[in-house]
Amino acid sequence: MLILIVCLNLGSVLQAGFEQILALYNPAVYATGDILDTYVYRAGLISARYSLAGAVVLFQSVMGFILIVIAYRLAAKYAGYRIF
Repeated sequence: MLILIVCLNLGSVLQAGFEQILALYNPAVYATGDILDTYVYRAGLISARYSLAGAVVLFQSVMGFILIVIAYRLAAKYAGYRIF
């Protein structure tokens, strides 16, 4: 059960708590406080660059999927854990 939870939670490792960062977000901290989610918010909704925001979100989703697949394969190889 623990291996399954770890495998599935690796997909959201690139999400860092958008609401907490957005609450204290202003132009003075863009250089240090910018994460992928706030960048998508700034580029997509504020600057109306929807294609760039969509590409960043697609990249984030693909990287999450790759992490899940790698974790599942490692769990199958070292722990003998397989879902299907």
